[in-house]
Amino acid sequence: MPEMRVLSEFIGQPNQCAIETYEKNGGYRALRTALTSLKPEVVIDMVQRSELRGRGGAGFLTGMKWAFIPKEAKERYLVCNCDESEPGTFKDRYLIENDPHQLIEGIILASYAIGAHYAFIYCRGEFYEGLVKLRKAVQEAKQKGYIGSRILGSEFSLEVIVHPGAGAYIAGEETAQLNSLEGYRATPRLKPPFPAAVGLYGKPTIINNVETLCNVVHIVNRGVEWFVSIGRAKNTGTKIYQVSGQVQKPGCFEFPLATPLREVLDAAGGCLHGRRFKACYPGGSSSVILTDRDLDIAMDFDTLVARGSALGTASIIVMDDTADMVQVAHRLMEFYQNESCGKCTPCREGTRWTVQILARILHGGGVTEDLKVITGVCKSMEATSFCPLAVGASFPIVSAIEEFRGDFEAHIRRNPHANEPLKMKVNYPYVK
Repeated sequence: MPEMRVLSEFIGQPNQCAIETYEKNGGYRALRTALTSLKPEVVIDMVQRSELRGRGGAGFLTGMKWAFIPKEAKERYLVCNCDESEPGTFKDRYLIENDPHQLIEGIILASYAIGAHYAFIYCRGEFYEGLVKLRKAVQEAKQKGYIGSRILGSEFSLEVIVHPGAGAYIAGEETAQLNSLEGYRATPRLKPPFPAAVGLYGKPTIINNVETLCNVVHIVNRGVEWFVSIGRAKNTGTKIYQVSGQVQKPGCFEFPLATPLREVLDAAGGCLHGRRFKACYPGGSSSVILTDRDLDIAMDFDTLVARGSALGTASIIVMDDTADMVQVAHRLMEFYQNESCGKCTPCREGTRWTVQILARILHGGGVTEDLKVITGVCKSMEATSFCPLAVGASFPIVSAIEEFRGDFEAHIRRNPHANEPLKMKVNYPYVK
């Protein structure tokens, strides 16, 4: 099946980042339509009927989230989550660096729909090029009258603020992001209350992902019926699948939701010459691993949940038959250990313990009982941690042990004392 390029239709064309080129290709037409002929509640209804699900990982219905804003609230905010820090994700960076005005238009439409007069783009600080292009796009939109007071002669006014983050993985979690925007350390808040009721500065706040907001432009432009005709029921529209790892052509590929995994991998050229597919993480590293048994699985939210995994951000990290799953697990858990905010004990200590045990296995000092200990620690993190970080850290490790136990046991067999009981006091000579 060929790609279906909707969000990425004009990416690659000369000067697409310039507002004149964006307008020439139909840009800001949806905004004009909304401000002249659609009331805010009609835009919300269109997004609800489209069944657009959030493209940031959770897959929550966007229109339903918008409807949670209390009707009596006088101040509301919109936050665009562009803190793309999940390993294997790069679709938002792809969009903001190549077509920033598409996001700006989506932000204005969403702000109009929910009645927000201030919108914030929380962008990962390392996205230097993206930040430069976003700031320029906001300035161009202001000069054209798409941002500011009484936009296009309507009663609606909006200011858009581009805010660079400081490189914290946890800032991608919506409440930690709100804390960061307010000038505090990026640590998650207790929920409820949810941001739609009590968010930025204590006011109702909607937080949407870059790709989610870009889709709103096309729903308004082309209609609900067009959007729901793509994909499958409850999994409508296209999705930008990111493929990285041991493939021939890593990159972003846009297909209808529910496209089989095999077709997405084929678009990326498949595995390197002479190698076979071994496994992949389908939704970034915070997902349950898939194997060669899953090559024909439909890449949509509900199918992957039924499989016990998750579509997440549709960031497919591919490993071929040369990959050592112990090395993979160790490297991933090192990442989560480094990025833990340290607020809760299960995550702060559990990630550290797991890294130490995996390091010992990797360097030939592991024992048979280690695998049971790792699984127990990870399951404890899933059940008792404060926010989803530790849950996301557990899934890739436990599933790797379940699916590729032989890789772990091969390392453990290198230790002549592997079957001895695990002592309470363990020396970890391989951990710096």
